[in-house]
Amino acid sequence: MDLDPAANSGADAPGDLSAGLAGDLGAGPAGDLGADPGAALGDVERDLGAIGGREAVAGCDADLHPADEPDTDEPHTDEPHTDEPDTDEDHGPEPTLPEAVRQRITVLAAAALTGLPADETPVPLRRVAKFAPNRRARLGGPAIAAQLASDPLFRQRISGRIVTDAGDLGAAVAGGTAPAAADPVEVAALAYLARPEGWRGLIEAAGESVRAEADVAAIAGQIRDAELRAARAEHDRAVAKVEADKLRDELARVREELGQLREEARSTSRALRETQAAQKRAADLLATEKGRQAKVTADHEAEVRRLKTRLAEAEAAAASGKQSAKDARAADETRLWLLLETIGQAASGLRRELALGPTDKLPADFVADTAADRPGALERSRPRAQDTDDPGRLDQLLALPRAHLIVDGYNVTKRGFAEMSLEQQRKRLITGLGGIAAQTGDEVTVVFDGAERVHGLPPAPRGVRVLFSHKGDTADELIRQLVRAEPAGRPLVVISSDREVADGVRRHGAYPMGADSLLRRLARS
Repeated sequence: MDLDPAANSGADAPGDLSAGLAGDLGAGPAGDLGADPGAALGDVERDLGAIGGREAVAGCDADLHPADEPDTDEPHTDEPHTDEPDTDEDHGPEPTLPEAVRQRITVLAAAALTGLPADETPVPLRRVAKFAPNRRARLGGPAIAAQLASDPLFRQRISGRIVTDAGDLGAAVAGGTAPAAADPVEVAALAYLARPEGWRGLIEAAGESVRAEADVAAIAGQIRDAELRAARAEHDRAVAKVEADKLRDELARVREELGQLREEARSTSRALRETQAAQKRAADLLATEKGRQAKVTADHEAEVRRLKTRLAEAEAAAASGKQSAKDARAADETRLWLLLETIGQAASGLRRELALGPTDKLPADFVADTAADRPGALERSRPRAQDTDDPGRLDQLLALPRAHLIVDGYNVTKRGFAEMSLEQQRKRLITGLGGIAAQTGDEVTVVFDGAERVHGLPPAPRGVRVLFSHKGDTADELIRQLVRAEPAGRPLVVISSDREVADGVRRHGAYPMGADSLLRRLARS
């Protein structure tokens, strides 16, 4: 039979004793033991002596119920006589069993239950006998214990099998003796089942043995705890010493840094004094320079007055020259009018001679068909020409017959409506150009850089063509294509403040005008 004292020993007694000693040893803070480990160990030794003196008295009285007193037939010299009636040993009240003994009895009975014939198995346990071995003692333990206590016949039958299986130990216990080397829990379980003469004493001895073992284990645990606490205290003392060494080193380092800071403060003071001296010298130099600057300012004001006098003389001369130029221009305009009349009559005769009919497509339409139908690249910054154009000159050019007005869109809007969004800039410019087209009857084309971000563009007004450059091209290149596509001699007016665009279209016979001239024209209309 497999006897496991560790598994059958009581589970509650060691915990109770450990809690008691832990209360005696660990009531104070951990720092108390760390301060005096020897005093704590002395307290443990005194507790051990007191417990050793009480081992003989800590018998079954702590486990037995007060009603379960031993029979009065047995001699008792230490206990006072009670008035309870005498009872037979085998038929007296059931003793209070230690937990380990009770569990061992249940395990032994559950294991031997399947060996009984069905007619000898009590009715309440027949269902328990069908349980699996690992579940029979756990689930049917209360029923088995109750049947053993209430059914002597069942206990006798089951004990015969258990004692037989126990071998020599079972035979010894059935004879009323307990081997010295035997497990006290196993002896108590067999004695409860076989119930030989003096079986109650065997159970009480087993309870005392279990409690003694639990006390010894608890005391050993408390000793180990005390030793661990003493070791921790020693460790804390060593750590504190190391920390003290570190603090001393840190103090030395701080003192050294303080000396360095004092030296730096002295150096800073010297540098401050030198800086103050340099500042004083700079103030002297500044006063000298202010006097020199005052003299230069006076000379400059005299020069300005002289230049103003010369400017007034030049303006008078310019006014005289302007009047002379005006007279010359009147004569030139007369000659030009006569020449244009001659050219117009010649053109009319030539048109009749060539029989040229009107066309439904203009040169700019051919460029629009191939050059501005896809989104283009991002707008690039371009150099701007100085705006020296007169809006009156723009009106004169737009008054020429069959004039074509080409506008660099973003170049104009970013000079006139930069605070608006791009969509609002385009809409305002296109609307204004629609008004010019309606007033003059001229062909108007406005060109913008690529249209990747343009969605839902409103329809252009009548007479205004809106173009967007290809991806990878700019509006400048598209404007040059439009100019190159027109016939030589047709009046072409290009609005852009970009000097590169102005120079390029001028080489092809177009009239470049600044963006401000168109903005003033739009503001006036």
